[in-house]
Amino acid sequence: MADFDVVLRGGIVIDGTQAQRYQADVGIRNGRIARIGRLRATDGRRVLDAEGMIVAPGFIDLHTHYDAQLFWDPYLTLSGWHGVTSVVIGNCGFGFAPMHPEMRERAMLMMTRVEAIPYEAMKRGLPWDWVTYPEFLDSVDRAPKALNVLPYVPIAPLLSWVLGFERAKAGVMPTDAEHQELRRLLHQAMDAGGCGWSAQRLHPDGPGAVQRDYDGGPMVTDVMHDATALHLAEVLAERNQGFMQTALATTDGAHDFAHIEELARVSGRPILYNVVQSFVRLPEAHRALIAWLDGCRQRGLRVYGQGVTTTAAFTFTFEDWNLFDDDAAWVEATLGTPAERKRKLADPARRARLRDYPSGIVTVPIPAMTILDCFTPETKPFENLTVAEVAERTGKHPVDAMLDVAVRDDLRTVFYAEPANVDRAALREIVAYPWIVPGVSDGGAHTKFFTGGRYPTEFLARIVREEDMCSLEHAHWRLSALPAHCAGFRDRGTLVEGAPADIIVYDLEQLACLPTEVAHDLPGGEWRRIQRARGYRIVLVNGDVTIEDDRETGRHAGRLLRHGALDAPRANPAPASSAA
Repeated sequence: MADFDVVLRGGIVIDGTQAQRYQADVGIRNGRIARIGRLRATDGRRVLDAEGMIVAPGFIDLHTHYDAQLFWDPYLTLSGWHGVTSVVIGNCGFGFAPMHPEMRERAMLMMTRVEAIPYEAMKRGLPWDWVTYPEFLDSVDRAPKALNVLPYVPIAPLLSWVLGFERAKAGVMPTDAEHQELRRLLHQAMDAGGCGWSAQRLHPDGPGAVQRDYDGGPMVTDVMHDATALHLAEVLAERNQGFMQTALATTDGAHDFAHIEELARVSGRPILYNVVQSFVRLPEAHRALIAWLDGCRQRGLRVYGQGVTTTAAFTFTFEDWNLFDDDAAWVEATLGTPAERKRKLADPARRARLRDYPSGIVTVPIPAMTILDCFTPETKPFENLTVAEVAERTGKHPVDAMLDVAVRDDLRTVFYAEPANVDRAALREIVAYPWIVPGVSDGGAHTKFFTGGRYPTEFLARIVREEDMCSLEHAHWRLSALPAHCAGFRDRGTLVEGAPADIIVYDLEQLACLPTEVAHDLPGGEWRRIQRARGYRIVLVNGDVTIEDDRETGRHAGRLLRHGALDAPRANPAPASSAA
């Protein structure tokens, strides 16, 4: 009788602990890694040849927005195609629970701008068989999943539930009773399996406010008070459980380091801060962030940065583009239906203010953008030219040149903006700091102009194999074990005996991100941009083969990881005084 359900034979094991790689077989039984060493082919009911391949723990993607997509896409693509075996949902404070039925429509509209998730896909794809957060987790539990899902508790729905949407949007300070109710709801959510809380806090009047609500105004978490965040941090301290994910900037765009440090001290828990990257307009910003993160480390404050390591570009049209939202004139001009946007973007009275935008927080400057596709005889000659070249040919300001082409094309013109990580020296500095978690894929968000879910494949193929920025052993620790530690995964992230069998088997020399495609595969006929991977021989989730030779097997072996693990007990029950 075979001792194991699956045996992976002859691979090079890189276990995610930073230990040196070694050749070994891996035996899997009942969804867990039962033995690593020399095994016989007859020991397994199924034997998979890993000769010449890397065998490593599956990647863990901490920053996704699959809260809606998981209900119609069990593989959580792009992530599921790129070796990711576990994801975290509920990031930035955005989510769908708790939610009164009369607020569901507004909640979906909110996500169409702040995370650019198509409305029709959400309307047709969300089951809405919940009201409370525990009921939402039950729905996630029931949904077929090929990846594991660990949940944050998003704070925007909690604020709207307790304060009412209009008061929350106005930034009203909660009363003592309302703060107690927020604490009670957070305890309830974490009792049900939530692993901490998240909140985007980008001041609406600051240049860092690049993500806004459907109406162009702030998200409710953008105007929440420091005192409220401290109340929520105290809940984690009471439980000695959970972590926080946040982005925080003040009116001048600066990072409020002191407040984040206070949250870490009060809670005693880890904080995931995003993002760390080299911005076009702020090319040395990453150095200040790394210095601050290291200062926190030296003082024993567990603040981890999430770093953008992908070179995935933005490919967009003005039918959907919203990432000039750090400028009020562009916010106003890009609100509304495509017809309304076209009218405003064509309006000469608005152009002077639009021309004043310096560009570059999330993209290259406008003149450096490239026009990929045009749709009229008048605009076709501008394809494959930069906006600067079109401006020179037409004698116009670059903004006028760009918008005149877009308006002539009924906003269908496809523009291409290089990513911030074209500065490879800056990226090398980010990769060199060991306590930054690679990622910020935004999986499930910005579906029509960003393919950041490819980042694990790109990290190994380009950053490790081609550019030798770090070793393969260190890369797998950064892509699996470190994120598991930061986010409260209890037994995942390393390939060791006893751990769940979330494993990838890949050919390093063949590993690659395939070209970008347009796929009409969302509910309601909506489309998105996708990038598949090449080089993944096998992906196992909880011991089941979910990807074989880069293709889905249809096995939905993923699970909801309440409290960070399957069937994990809660660390500490809520004190009666707080949960009453």
